[in-house]
Amino acid sequence: MTDLYPPVEPHDTGMLDVGDGHLVYWEVCGHPDGRPALVVHGGPGSGCTERARRYFDPARYRVVLFDQRGCGRSTPHASDPARAPLLHNTTHHLVADMERLREHLGVDRWLLYGGSWGSTLILAYAERHPDRVTGIVIPDVTTTRRSETEWLYGGVGRFFPEEWERFRAGSGVDGGVAGVLGAYSRLMDDPDPAVRERAAADWCAWEDAVLSQEPAGTPRFYSGRPSAARQALVRICAHYFSHGAWLEEGALIRDAGRLAGIPGVLIHGRLDLAGPLVTAWELARAWPGAELTVVDDAGHLGSATMRGHVLAALDRFAPR
Repeated sequence: MTDLYPPVEPHDTGMLDVGDGHLVYWEVCGHPDGRPALVVHGGPGSGCTERARRYFDPARYRVVLFDQRGCGRSTPHASDPARAPLLHNTTHHLVADMERLREHLGVDRWLLYGGSWGSTLILAYAERHPDRVTGIVIPDVTTTRRSETEWLYGGVGRFFPEEWERFRAGSGVDGGVAGVLGAYSRLMDDPDPAVRERAAADWCAWEDAVLSQEPAGTPRFYSGRPSAARQALVRICAHYFSHGAWLEEGALIRDAGRLAGIPGVLIHGRLDLAGPLVTAWELARAWPGAELTVVDDAGHLGSATMRGHVLAALDRFAPR
């Protein structure tokens, strides 16, 4: 099966006060008595999507989705630095938000699903609260190590030298990846909207270039988003990546032994230039009992084959 489940609307929504002036949007769809599952979106700063609901059998899952701090329908929105300082927007804050949401919804334990940045946040949460996790399904494995961001915002430039030079020039610094990321973070906090818009455009042009050769690549995947969503995404990404996501380098893979006993399915595209396969392979070796499926025709944006593997994994975890 590679077709997603039919569209489904939430039967419950809300705004959760998580402190520090932040309200986090959440929604629940599917069967009220189904297996609880939490969708953890990527980015960071992308927000949850209607499409993500459709990976779950609505007759068997109670699916929870939420917009992480500063993006989507959560407030204040990170597109406006005057209203939304990022001081209280870190990986550790998001992990605490997830636990607060679980308690708010009366969920004892839940399955976690998400990829790209979402996989980093899933692993950070699960290693801190393993007793609250029944299973994990991750397509597009990343752990946001500095070595991974060095690749995405620098190393992969060997395949796109012209585009990377434009990306570096947009930062206004002549230095390494750490300097470039820090410069974009400062630009996205500039009080001048035109400066932020230009920086967001340059950042998204680079992200689009990295995805441009993928089998499922589409033009302007990032650049085509509405201005406010694009600016929130770039501002939050630059903030997180310039700080190493506030994680000790390699800690999520080093501590994967804490996940022993939690069934996990890792699904990764061999053609993923944004997040090379080696991270998924290293995580699978460190996580007792994790399964790794390598999809030969998929990159970071997936493929029909990858979609089939994700649906099969989620269906396998669902109660009959």
